[in-house]
Amino acid sequence: MSVPSPVLHRGIVKQIQSGDAVIIRGQPKGGPPPERTICLSNVVAPKLARRANPNVSSSVETKDEPYAWEAREYLRNKLLGKEVCFLVEYKAPAADREYGVIYVGKDETGENVTESVVKEGLVEVRRLGIKSSDEQSKLIELEDTAKAAGKGKWAEGTAADHTRAIKWSVENPRNFIDSHHGKPIDAIIEYVRDGCTMRAFLLPSFHYVTIMLSGVKCPMFKMEEGTTVEEPFAAEARYFVESRLLQRNVQVILEGVSNNNLLGTVLHPNGNIVELLLREGFARCVDWSMGVVSQGPEKLRAAEKGAKDKRQRIWKDYVPSTVCMKISDKEFQAKVIEVVNADALVLKTNDGTSKKIFLASIRPPRQQAQTDADGDSKPDARRTGRVRPLYDIPYMFEAREFLRKKLIGKKVNVVVDYVQPASDSFPEKICATVTIGNINVAEALVSKGLTTVIRYRQDDDQRSSQFDVLLAAEARALKNGKGLHSKKETPVHRVADISGDLGKAKQFLPFLQRAKRSEAIVEFVASGSRLRCFIPRETCLFTFLLAGISCPRGSRPAPGGGGVMVEAEPYGEEATQFTKELCLQREVEVEVEAMDKAGNFIGWLFVDGVNLSLQLIEEGLASVHFTAERSPYFKQLSGAESGAKKRKQKMWSNFTEAEPVVVETVEDDVERKVNYKSVCITEVGNELHFYAQQTDNGPQLTQLMDQLRRDMEETPPLPGSYKPKRGELCTARFSVDNEWYRAKVEKATEAGAAVLYIDYGNRENVPHSCLATLPSTYHGTPPQAHEYVLACVKLPDDADDIANAKEAFAEDTANHQFYLNPEYKVNGLEYVSLLRVDNEEDVAKNLLIEGLVCLDSRRERRLQKIMTQYSKAQETAKAQRRNLWRYGDISEDDAKEFGYSG
Repeated sequence: MSVPSPVLHRGIVKQIQSGDAVIIRGQPKGGPPPERTICLSNVVAPKLARRANPNVSSSVETKDEPYAWEAREYLRNKLLGKEVCFLVEYKAPAADREYGVIYVGKDETGENVTESVVKEGLVEVRRLGIKSSDEQSKLIELEDTAKAAGKGKWAEGTAADHTRAIKWSVENPRNFIDSHHGKPIDAIIEYVRDGCTMRAFLLPSFHYVTIMLSGVKCPMFKMEEGTTVEEPFAAEARYFVESRLLQRNVQVILEGVSNNNLLGTVLHPNGNIVELLLREGFARCVDWSMGVVSQGPEKLRAAEKGAKDKRQRIWKDYVPSTVCMKISDKEFQAKVIEVVNADALVLKTNDGTSKKIFLASIRPPRQQAQTDADGDSKPDARRTGRVRPLYDIPYMFEAREFLRKKLIGKKVNVVVDYVQPASDSFPEKICATVTIGNINVAEALVSKGLTTVIRYRQDDDQRSSQFDVLLAAEARALKNGKGLHSKKETPVHRVADISGDLGKAKQFLPFLQRAKRSEAIVEFVASGSRLRCFIPRETCLFTFLLAGISCPRGSRPAPGGGGVMVEAEPYGEEATQFTKELCLQREVEVEVEAMDKAGNFIGWLFVDGVNLSLQLIEEGLASVHFTAERSPYFKQLSGAESGAKKRKQKMWSNFTEAEPVVVETVEDDVERKVNYKSVCITEVGNELHFYAQQTDNGPQLTQLMDQLRRDMEETPPLPGSYKPKRGELCTARFSVDNEWYRAKVEKATEAGAAVLYIDYGNRENVPHSCLATLPSTYHGTPPQAHEYVLACVKLPDDADDIANAKEAFAEDTANHQFYLNPEYKVNGLEYVSLLRVDNEEDVAKNLLIEGLVCLDSRRERRLQKIMTQYSKAQETAKAQRRNLWRYGDISEDDAKEFGYSG
């Protein structure tokens, strides 16, 4: 009976087990293909090293036989992944192994693998116990040739150099990873456990490591009650990886540690295997290891999203959880007008509407409950009274301040990631990624340890589009011990809230008044003129009322509560919104002047150097209050109000200008001549002397000053080049506003000169560096400020009374417009009377009524009428014992018993 001839089989080499054993697989048909292990007939290869099995007590570690690795590598380089054909000659009865001959190619004309490996001297031909045949004889002949040539294992004295020093375990995985500094390491994948876990030899150190792919998880094989349970697509995922990576030369980037297993990325010459797994729907992204991915987590998320959209494999039943919205609503630019807390912003969009958004996947700082030794909660000893989250929750203030300084008033780019629907008493939340200048705001917060990242269920898609970047930032903050992750004592902010506390307000008032302008932060805007401010230097929080204006109020809760709202006054809401956009959460300057009976401070607020009261008036959202008359800003406020009235802005839209007051002048040889000139007083001196400008010349003077300053900027003087001479005109830089003005040298000194500013009447000592020659073109315009003296009155003799009179005169004339009438001259100096334009009150008469000055008797007939009026005013002060007359008639002190010699 004849023996049937062997059948020729074909397949693709999947794996090389040793120098004489090969695993060959078939073609895949609806799943992983069948496999067969073929051992080369008539030869024996050196045995590879094996590690001890920890689950078997009798198992021991073995080492490489010489040239075992070279034999395996020879076959791997020649056969792996190639199509071969093979003949099975016999099968071992006790093992699942078949012995035969393998040919490279599709038929027996290809290279005989057994002969090739014998020829290289990498295996030994079996000579005993096998029937002689032509094939065996040829193999023996090839072996003898290899021995004669000293090839492979037949080379003399080289055995010790051809065994590997394998390191089966890593003592300190964290240090091992850090020592490679994230650089690619050459490796060979030896075993694929599942789609995301494999074992590899790292070259050239021959560390044998288990690598879990960073950032992903594939379907796995689980052990349940001693049997292996396969998750859907687990076998397909493993085959997908095996067919591409098993025993291939790859590069590995070690990125993290998980239970002594190394996390890493495997790079094949054709790309990153993780991206391929995700793209084909064999894997899903996992957050716990995504933070260590060094090859760009956004690529992995994009690959996963593509598989989800196509419903690939594990995503075949996927249903998106995100809300669909228009592109214009999903991506837009807006201006930040308020930072609500560490994760919420209020934005003003291009169409003028306000929108509140939350930073996606960010959790703001929270109050941590303190516990005692028994684990029971206890109150925080550092905090008393009501809870103020901004100051009492650790790092909440730092997070808010970081956002405020970076974002307030700035344009930002917004990409809406998801919309969290309303639940219970919480409204709908728009969660987005906010960037400014290519900087992710949420990432910056997390990297400084000021917020943390929310963790989600694995199937929850409602998360930030930059979620992996946030995880990486949090990992850095945790490693560096920043902010919330620091082991140091949490910062404490002891803030004195003096709003409505009259006692505390009285304590702070002197400090704020002496400080003049103090830097502050506007924390809240209640109305156009009512704000809540925080002064970091004094660590106090207070209510601040704008001085000098009356501003309409917006809608507000009615006194007593009950949910009743008081309707807004006309333009009240507009005024509130204007103030909010201009100064809410901005760094401003406050100038506290006084305090009301409720403990609220009153004063002036400046945004970027501009008076907020003035801006509200210019916008037609406020009017000048009578209390502003004594302030240094009254002139500016009045001018701004006049301009708003002329433009009929907002609250002045129905304003009708009243008829101007005409002052009748009576010219009679007997009666006093009245020729009123409209003036504004620029400087008040001693002995009731003052300087005044004619208001008609105001535009001309403004134009003159602007031109002078432009000329000085274009041709700046050389400091110290000008030598001042008494009586000479020059230009001087005023120390208060650092601007150039026309001046007259009154006295030259070594340091500079004492000058008179001829257009304003004030004097000061100016150093040489602030003096310059006055161009000749400015000599022709006469001085705009003229010196006058208040007529028919004189100062008292007592020094204290003189100081009171001068102070009252300065206050009465500051920031007002007057009608000036010359009455008489003394030594060439004009003595004049002053009437206020707005109410026609006589300044001298008012001073007499208040008992601050004395009547200076004049005998001119034409002045008798005014002298009569002034005399009555003085008598009134005497009768009411005001100021000078509080102890009686001081004129009686001229009697002889008081030393008057007559």
